[in-house]
Amino acid sequence: MSEHVAIPVDGGELPALLWLPEAGHGPGIVLVQEIFGLSPYIHRRAADLAAAGYVVLAPRFYWRLGAEAVPDGPQMLDEGLALVTQIDWPAAVSDGIAAIGWLRARPEVERGVGLVGFCFGGGLAYHIAAESDADCLVSYYGSALPGLVDTVPPVAVPSLHHFGEADAYIDAAAVERIRRIVQSEPACEFHTYPGADHAFDNPDFVLFHEAASRLAWERTLEFLHRVLPV
Repeated sequence: MSEHVAIPVDGGELPALLWLPEAGHGPGIVLVQEIFGLSPYIHRRAADLAAAGYVVLAPRFYWRLGAEAVPDGPQMLDEGLALVTQIDWPAAVSDGIAAIGWLRARPEVERGVGLVGFCFGGGLAYHIAAESDADCLVSYYGSALPGLVDTVPPVAVPSLHHFGEADAYIDAAAVERIRRIVQSEPACEFHTYPGADHAFDNPDFVLFHEAASRLAWERTLEFLHRVLPV
């Protein structure tokens, strides 16, 4: 079960959802939404992380646009892209930094706060990690990374990156360039998945790849339990 919370930020209050693990306490995770917002898929991944022992905060990064999630359906990609093109990126980064500070101050949170982001959130989480005191980063096929890695310093905390080798939105050359740059930091782990396209972890989207999703999630939990032990 999640609860609605509000985080003071510049310009108002950032709405978010908070999940507690069964123990009621643990390390924190700020879960950074995909292009489709706080979708049912993001809700499920938040619950998965809580079941793994983490206190999970999922901010509603589209709040300044008056949106929470894009409904599943044939127009979901177009609607998600329309929201992404309107977002104030520096404000979203600032919101993410505020979310980390808010979560770290919660009495339920112990032993650090990490970031996990998908698609749009994979790139946004990378930028937030570069400018905050986050303790680790997991980025799934960060759609903004091809440009971000040229303007944002490599993330110095332990990081894990997942990309599909058949990604139609981030081609193989771009993925390899991202790999070279982010792996300049020794604490970076980088995995690619044969046959997997963009958004391969989302079973509600047409590009879902079950084998890649399963393996990437196993690696994600192993990484988190190693760098943010519960």
